[in-house]
Amino acid sequence: MYNFEFHNPTRIVFGKDRFKELNRLVPDQAKVLILYGGGSVKQFGTLDKVRQALGDRRLVEFGGIEPNPRYSTLMRAVEVVRDEGIDFLLAVGGGSVMDGTKFIALAANYEGNAEDLLTSRPKPAQAPTAHPIGTVVTLPATGSEMNSGGVISHRGGKFVFFSPLVYPRFSILDPTLTFTLPPTQVANGVIDTFIHTVEQYVTVPAEARFQDRTAEGILRTLIEIGPTTVANPTDYDARANLMWCATNGLNGLIGVGVPQDWTTHMIGHELTALFGIDHAKTLAILQPAVWTVRREQKRAKLLQYAERVWDLREGAEDARIDEAIARTRSFFEALGVATRLQAYGVTADRLDEIVRALEEHGMTALGEKREVTPEVSRRILEEAL
Repeated sequence: MYNFEFHNPTRIVFGKDRFKELNRLVPDQAKVLILYGGGSVKQFGTLDKVRQALGDRRLVEFGGIEPNPRYSTLMRAVEVVRDEGIDFLLAVGGGSVMDGTKFIALAANYEGNAEDLLTSRPKPAQAPTAHPIGTVVTLPATGSEMNSGGVISHRGGKFVFFSPLVYPRFSILDPTLTFTLPPTQVANGVIDTFIHTVEQYVTVPAEARFQDRTAEGILRTLIEIGPTTVANPTDYDARANLMWCATNGLNGLIGVGVPQDWTTHMIGHELTALFGIDHAKTLAILQPAVWTVRREQKRAKLLQYAERVWDLREGAEDARIDEAIARTRSFFEALGVATRLQAYGVTADRLDEIVRALEEHGMTALGEKREVTPEVSRRILEEAL
């Protein structure tokens, strides 16, 4: 196991009807900016419940944060924070709203060009401080409610940022808030959580037994409850398990002391930026292809994945790996998600464009050992057609 340092300060408030906790968790004298995405939080009464729970605090609202939050939109919110004297940010929504809120918290306190905060640059700048953040989660997927990173869209690409300053102070996780989600968004959440987990697990052995077993528990739980929670949206137990898996898939716990990959995510970001494919759907397309192309580099962990997650213990090694990849693809497709590029209208003549975007964004040495060159990325994309 590698050396590591782990600190996660986010308070989780989990369960039904926890809105009243906002009155305890948000400072009494705070002027609060409530941030959200589309109209669903209004349509289903979530925003009204948040307002009521915040009592007589001074409230300002900013809606319209996109599913892939745009830098330009977030910078408008930064102006609101500065002009209105906001001192607390409350994200009500899914990962995009939470990611956008984190960036706003940093950018509002940075005196230079806020583009400097993006990790696409060799040495990203750091804001000296950040506004405190809380979240009310309505879509379980990204784990953003309990981590220090985010992804935003800018200049035709998707850019990652991290800062220890933007761990949410608290996150309210009420599974009942997810009951009204469309099935495709629930499927996306299952897949996003699944791929977050394998990006930290199906790499190379590191003798990190707790991390491996915890990752395997998340994966097996998702396989058990994924179809149920898509088909039966008001099954509280299934949805609660999905929500907690999503949080733990990317709150740092399973990633400490182990090598991490993230090839699937980095290539997937380009598919979303270029073709507008949902983030989770890009992951479902790419993950089987990544494993197929890099099966030798990942052989030991693919065999462990086959045995411990899919109970594949008999037969030749290559046959077990093939079956584990096939079962993973079938799992995604059983959730209603296509796993081939051509299903989304992306054909072989567009691969040059994708590889060029990877090169332009510095994604030229991906993977747990930085071995995934643009040439390897092309092979992955070809396999994904």
